[in-house]
Amino acid sequence: MTDFLAADWPIAAAALPFSGRTPDGRAVAEAGPDVWREVLVEVADAGFDRIDLTDSWLRVGDLDPRGLADFDAVAAEAGVVPASISAIRCSVIDRDRGVENLAYSHRTLDAAAALGIETVSFGLHQALTPAQQAQLWFWTVEGHRDDPADWDTAVARLQELGRHAADLGILVSLEMYEDTFLGSADSAVRLVTDIGMDNVGLNPDIGNLVRLHRPIEPWWEVVEKTLPYANFWHVKNYARDEDVARDMYTAVPAPLAYGLIDYRRAFRYAIEQGFQGVICVENYGGDGLTVCADNRDYLRRHVLPKRGGYTRGASRVRQIGHAQRGAA
Repeated sequence: MTDFLAADWPIAAAALPFSGRTPDGRAVAEAGPDVWREVLVEVADAGFDRIDLTDSWLRVGDLDPRGLADFDAVAAEAGVVPASISAIRCSVIDRDRGVENLAYSHRTLDAAAALGIETVSFGLHQALTPAQQAQLWFWTVEGHRDDPADWDTAVARLQELGRHAADLGILVSLEMYEDTFLGSADSAVRLVTDIGMDNVGLNPDIGNLVRLHRPIEPWWEVVEKTLPYANFWHVKNYARDEDVARDMYTAVPAPLAYGLIDYRRAFRYAIEQGFQGVICVENYGGDGLTVCADNRDYLRRHVLPKRGGYTRGASRVRQIGHAQRGAA
């Protein structure tokens, strides 16, 4: 098995820029192939051959076998391969909906297997609060915080998902997100270590931490601690400013090349740690798909390795196999 190069590294467009409801108020999962086709063609026309099925757009875990077959057909027609699923805001330790979210997460793994998807990302972040929903940028207002008393439940339920995923040949990736058990480098590493399964790793979405309007961990320390456990990666960037004397911290979305995080340096280190996972390019605000496409081009042109024979270390978790290594 050869290592990925810039030209063939699987880079997926996030479905974040697309609404989860149609103009007439239907959930996209209920809307059917014509609605799905519009988005998939738009993604293909932006130069992508892969998509991350962010479930804020389409909850494939809610599709029946006919729906999954229909989606598979329209994706093939559009020329876009579903490379990964990001199941967000469905925490398995939500005090009110944790059991329901766990069942949905299992259905999402089954849907991934039906669609030939090898990577599924889960998080512990919960629904946005009304105060967050009222903001221009939701991360400027504090939301849910995980309760330390729920740690063992998180480990047990994520192990349950990990076992199911292993039976299906799927990698589980845990998305870093503020104020959850995945909200700091040390806690995220401790969680994945306590889970103790080689098909369960981290999605080091460092942008989720860099954007906070408060003091943060140095982004490079997060890279150093978490990338040895990474098996999937949401990449986005933010321009950040700090005036510590005035206790003032701000951040706004930025293309990968122009934000605080140096992705050239981060990917060099990631590869040294054995990373060979799907990359999902994200952006909030504006023409998100165009920024995602610019981010993809930046990675291929300037960041990812162009020459074979580079030195890659041994990851502490399993990386994707042959399924994602061909052209779409």
